[in-house]
Amino acid sequence: MYAVTDPATNTVVATYPTASDAEVDAALTAAHSATAWGRSSSVAERSAALRRLGDLHAEHRAEIAAGIVQEMGKPLPEAEGEVDFCIDIYHYYADHAEAFLADEPLAVTSGPGSAFVRRGPLGALLGIMPWNFPAYQVARFAAPNLAVGNTIVLKHAPQCPMTAALLERLFAAAGFPPGAYVNIYATNEQIADVIADPRIQGVSLTGSERAGAAVAEIAGRNLKKVVLELGGSDPFIVLSTDDLDAVVEAAVAARLDNTGQACNAAKRFVVAAELHDAFVERFTARLLAAQSGAPLSSVAAAQVLGRQVDAAVAEGATLHSEGERDGAYFPAGVLTGLTTEHVTARQELFGPVAMVFRAVDEEDAVRIANDTPYGLGSYLFTNDPAQAERVADRIEAGMVFINGVGAEGAELPFGGIKRSGFGRELGRLGIDEFVNKKLIRTVA
Repeated sequence: MYAVTDPATNTVVATYPTASDAEVDAALTAAHSATAWGRSSSVAERSAALRRLGDLHAEHRAEIAAGIVQEMGKPLPEAEGEVDFCIDIYHYYADHAEAFLADEPLAVTSGPGSAFVRRGPLGALLGIMPWNFPAYQVARFAAPNLAVGNTIVLKHAPQCPMTAALLERLFAAAGFPPGAYVNIYATNEQIADVIADPRIQGVSLTGSERAGAAVAEIAGRNLKKVVLELGGSDPFIVLSTDDLDAVVEAAVAARLDNTGQACNAAKRFVVAAELHDAFVERFTARLLAAQSGAPLSSVAAAQVLGRQVDAAVAEGATLHSEGERDGAYFPAGVLTGLTTEHVTARQELFGPVAMVFRAVDEEDAVRIANDTPYGLGSYLFTNDPAQAERVADRIEAGMVFINGVGAEGAELPFGGIKRSGFGRELGRLGIDEFVNKKLIRTVA
């Protein structure tokens, strides 16, 4: 089940044994036992380990990046950039955890005395991570929770076992005690039992809508807190510009990140009518020229995208593309002639294919942008500051980026609404998801 299959050649490079039930139970026992460390250690001690972990990512940057390329086909410069983002995340929480977790005084108006909120760990948490950002997804879940004093049981994607093993070694080398971070090569059936296990206090999943619904159902039955970061079909809205070429460059970058395999990549381009034709012409030419030539994560992923694109064309859309589909390789393309009535328009295209929609005016652009089951991120380009504020307020998404792309940061919260999930990661909000906000009130 756990295997490294190089998508460039569709060759199995290495296999890893699936965990036995006894091994899964041992992992849970270790994580549960390590909660004693989480409750007794100081924030400063945990922050120091996070800083060492960030430094170790820097020392092993080449090794981590090479593994990511081999496991899921990411272009090497992007894999190296992913590791750099991990370093930023670990160092960010190392620098800010003490301030984030400091006691919070409360103004008491109901009577005499004083009160404050003290943030503490919940215990052992389960993390279920995807393949598209094998190191970054782990960092944004593990860093804030280890800073709090929670412990981690990590179930990585089956196609990323090599990165999973390497990360576990780095956590140990950073000084986290046995059980603080445990990797398990578990099956879906075993994971269902792990979620239900009373030793697990919460679950964080980044993945598909289907996986999120399944995890949330089990967690709900067992009264477990859940954070879900699921799919997205982020709109890229173009209402006005003095430099269309710059907007096109931003649009290409927003679509081709990770060869189009990012939940928060721009996927639906909603363009004002007066700019639509010129945008499509320049965007298509630039997108086709800028594609990296990297494969998608697997042959199966390319096949899924192929079926979606073919269905859109069958519905009347026009595909602008060059090159042939071959195994996991999928040429970049632009779909035009779409409306929100097309079935494909309500799906997530996980690959280097963009959908372009013509908007009559601002109102129509907002309507198109919001006519989706997803609500992760969004991008808005306009010269009018009042319009930017007005439209950003109306976009139904967890994140809005105005006149820029690639503006995520360790200090900025990440997450969505609707069928893109709930909860937040990163920043001040990310450390507050799995904590016991304990009220301590002194009357006299």
